[in-house]
Amino acid sequence: MKREVIVAKHAGFCFGVGRAADAVEREIASRAPGMRIFTLGKLIHNDTYVARLAAQGVGVIGEQDIERLCGEATADAPVKVFVRAHGMTKETEALLLRCHAQNEHFFFVDCTCSFVKKIHDIVDMHNSPDNVLFVLGAADHPEVVGFLSRFEGEKIVFSDADELERLLTAEKWQSICAKSPIVVAQTTQKLGEWIKTKEFIKKLYTNPIIFDTICSITEIRQKEVASLAGACDCMIVIGSRSSSNSTKLYHISKSACPETFMVESAAQLSAYGPFTHQRVGIAAGASTPRDIIEEVEKTMSEVIENFEELLESSLKTLNTGDVVTGTVEYVTDAEIQLDLGAGVTGYIKAEQVDDSPEKLTDRFHRGDKVDAFVIRVSDIEGVAELSKKRVDSDKNWYRIVAAKDSEEVLEGTVVEVVKGGVIVSVDSNRVFVHASQTGVPKDGDLNVLMNTGVKLRITEIREGKKAKGSITMVQRAERKAKEEAFWNEIEEGKTYTGVVKSMTTYGAFIDLGGVDGMVHASELSWKRIKSPADVVAIGDTLTVFVKSFDKEKKRISLGYKTAETNPWYVFTHTYAEGDVASVKIVSMMPFGAFAEIVDGVDGLIHISQIAMTKIAKPADVLEIGQIVDAKIVGIDNEKQKVNLSIRALLEEAKAELEAAPVEEVAEATDAE
Repeated sequence: MKREVIVAKHAGFCFGVGRAADAVEREIASRAPGMRIFTLGKLIHNDTYVARLAAQGVGVIGEQDIERLCGEATADAPVKVFVRAHGMTKETEALLLRCHAQNEHFFFVDCTCSFVKKIHDIVDMHNSPDNVLFVLGAADHPEVVGFLSRFEGEKIVFSDADELERLLTAEKWQSICAKSPIVVAQTTQKLGEWIKTKEFIKKLYTNPIIFDTICSITEIRQKEVASLAGACDCMIVIGSRSSSNSTKLYHISKSACPETFMVESAAQLSAYGPFTHQRVGIAAGASTPRDIIEEVEKTMSEVIENFEELLESSLKTLNTGDVVTGTVEYVTDAEIQLDLGAGVTGYIKAEQVDDSPEKLTDRFHRGDKVDAFVIRVSDIEGVAELSKKRVDSDKNWYRIVAAKDSEEVLEGTVVEVVKGGVIVSVDSNRVFVHASQTGVPKDGDLNVLMNTGVKLRITEIREGKKAKGSITMVQRAERKAKEEAFWNEIEEGKTYTGVVKSMTTYGAFIDLGGVDGMVHASELSWKRIKSPADVVAIGDTLTVFVKSFDKEKKRISLGYKTAETNPWYVFTHTYAEGDVASVKIVSMMPFGAFAEIVDGVDGLIHISQIAMTKIAKPADVLEIGQIVDAKIVGIDNEKQKVNLSIRALLEEAKAELEAAPVEEVAEATDAE
């Protein structure tokens, strides 16, 4: 049986942690002079990675350090703080926002995982003293601490369904049974325990509000480790014991494969050797960087590799200038290692792969076939230096030449800013684009195009595989085609979703996708407004409809308000005469008080309808801003006026109270 090492497909950084790590690493690579970088708490539960960041000048701070750093930040020494994927408390977020507003040289980047953000939104939406929040998780975990800070009502945190049952004693249950239950889980909890929790709560409440917030990747990762451990005679779990998800993976693996070991790096493997196993599985927690996983995989592969078989297969020879096909063995973001089947290991450095800004680990995987040009062979070292870029360039140059005559639109990536323009890599060939043909305004910063994908036309071919191109030509053609398609399809009443581009005193201009239309101020709101800025802001997204248009003059008149958004329409489709509504007192006159029923519709509570006894003025009973219940006693659709009465409700309540004793006597008489 062939000995092998198998790496779990979902090992390593989850989406949220990976996004946070990428953000910090990009900042390190492009940091401005003097920029000081910090993470709010350890970015991930991996001391090796945290130490690596520290060596690159990234510090770790606590909430208590924020105000001090804000005070220290200057133009020459700005400060940028990265919030980890676990998220932060509501108070910490407010502090960071305040510091940024106070000091333009203090910045922060919120890298909270989208799954955690979802819980924040849920808790914010249901934050009410009438609700009780049930949380399956660890009360001291940063993620849980973060979203608990956003809920002001009663909170119950428990590690499993059994603990929840113990917490809900008869006395405790009586205090919360009248409240609406909101149920969430820490994103890294076990799915089985979450199912038990939901079943238990459904027995307690008729209609609990339950949100499935366990990260889907966590569930997939745990199932994958259980399956892999069952198929291997040795398992290596990479991660820190202080990491919740890594520890769970270790215990899941241990239950299926007794020979399970937990390490933080390849250096710790020696403590568990020798490894004589036939099949070794490798799994990693969400806080484990890809290069550490690759290092462990490489080390384990070298331990169990059959070198004699490799030597017997060394039948080929390599020469400089050869074009060879190899099989990918290992990939890091620095290089690709190929098995050339010749007793020689081939290496392709990142700069010899291509000019793509994407990571090698995202594009190349073990087992992939790669064609490469042999640059140098070292028999002593047993390695060959290769270039994929050279093969691709030779293979694809003919397409660059043909595109000049055919006017084909090519796609490439901006890889360098040079004097007078930029270099675009097209199929591993370098094409020069003059600054005037980049689409960047005159004297603009060409660096904004770095590592971005662009479309271009080839305008000139020179000897020595040199080419010039134009991005602007493609942009003009696309813009023209887009405008022609727009004007061919436009019709009155058609709906578009656009972005507010600019405003004047009389209206707002909406970008409908390369073509602008205007919404007059009178069309923005059913209420009278002083200016469009009272309703919208530049950058807002609006759904508008075409009122009229002129193709020749390229003018479009847009509408925004509809009959369905008319406040009177909303009112009459929500309430009817005789209904009771919670209204807000907005103004008072000697003859009565006006109360807002829905946004844009007020009703009059005549002074005679405010109380059951005569009052001198409305202010004797009511005050501006007060919320009261009132009965709708009259609706005038023609004049769009509403009459309200508090007195009617008071009289109804009095009548019910007076009728109660009579009913009790009647019931007693019937019993006799």
